[in-house]
Amino acid sequence: MKAYSQMSKEELLALQQELEAKYEDVKSKGLKLDMSRGKPAKTQLDLAKGMMDVLDSDSDMNCEAGMDCRNYGLMEGIPEANRLMADMAGVPKKNVVLFGNSSLNIMFDTVSRSMTHGVCGSTPWSKLDKVKFLCPVPGYDRHFGVTEYFGVEMVNVPLLATGPDMDVVEKLVAEDESIKGIWCVPKYQNPTGISFSDETVRRFANLKPAAKDFRIYWDNAYSVHHIYDDQQDEILEILSECEKAGNPDMVYEFISTSKVSYAGSGIAALVTSEANLADVKKHMFYQTIGHDKVNQLRHVKFFKDMDGVRDHMKKHGDIMRPKFEAVLKVLDRELNGLEIGSWVAPRGGYFISFEALDGCAKAIVSKAKEAGLVMTGAGATYPYGKDPKDSNIRIAPSFPTPEELAIAAEIFVLSVKLISVDKMLDQ
Repeated sequence: MKAYSQMSKEELLALQQELEAKYEDVKSKGLKLDMSRGKPAKTQLDLAKGMMDVLDSDSDMNCEAGMDCRNYGLMEGIPEANRLMADMAGVPKKNVVLFGNSSLNIMFDTVSRSMTHGVCGSTPWSKLDKVKFLCPVPGYDRHFGVTEYFGVEMVNVPLLATGPDMDVVEKLVAEDESIKGIWCVPKYQNPTGISFSDETVRRFANLKPAAKDFRIYWDNAYSVHHIYDDQQDEILEILSECEKAGNPDMVYEFISTSKVSYAGSGIAALVTSEANLADVKKHMFYQTIGHDKVNQLRHVKFFKDMDGVRDHMKKHGDIMRPKFEAVLKVLDRELNGLEIGSWVAPRGGYFISFEALDGCAKAIVSKAKEAGLVMTGAGATYPYGKDPKDSNIRIAPSFPTPEELAIAAEIFVLSVKLISVDKMLDQ
């Protein structure tokens, strides 16, 4: 294919006319397609429907600690569920405390607690003149929403193929005491799908922050979410790396089964040092007498152990793989060589990140919507919804069927082509 930048004005005008005719034809079909959020499809949720049958009115509701899961107690969670989540994170059980159904809720609580009571005896953030967070971009909009809600100033950090630009991270945290944290999705990152290299993880563990209450917010949301059986990313375990580096308390890791079992009814855990856990539990004492232990028991009886989780996630991968491949096939066929966009084929996670020409993302998303395809809003992958280059678009293939995705991808590439031609002609 000939790159658009190499075309003459006459060639571009002829191409524009051809693309507009195709676009009007697609638009006339009245399609309604949605690639806006990374929601599991019904087929994925159905994989865990047996979880509804593992407990009934005759079931033994005692956990292995001998406590009735229907009653108060065990604020940190039932032992067997703690062990399952510890195995998912690759850490000892002593480093895990269970919460409710959502890791995002734990992140919100963690920032809120730091605001009102500080971190392990440090000054509450609300009493400081300035609080900042580093935000690798493009990144997860919900992360940015939490810190924006609390009035935290967010600082963009470039995301490389190996993870955040650690030269930038190391410099900023060492120089600025007001920087209290950094958001990270270390494996199959949202939205780029990249995984942090071993060097990146080690450099995180060896950070020398000016703020003693600086914490790495390590959202390990996709720890077991592989698309391929034979091509799986693995990352270093951050807690043990921090311990080796003499920084045992520097990380809060968040993990859940939200896209393993049920997106709204999973179990979630905070994984961190024993000192951090002791600090967190002091606040939990006033917050709750215990989270949903019946749901914890249900998960353990269904999955049994990590082998059960791995087998279950292979089924998820079998559903997700053709969806990703349907989108990537169209991107490769229609856009390779045109020099109007770039993307990475991830090995796991829930998203494909697309980089359009600068200044085109919002127009592409709007054009696709006009033709019946709803996508994540352009800018959502940056703090405050402001992509400085207006170039990043998050593609979420999980919810539609592969057949719907093939059509959706065609609408998307058509929109990319049209807006890119318009930009070239404007120049």
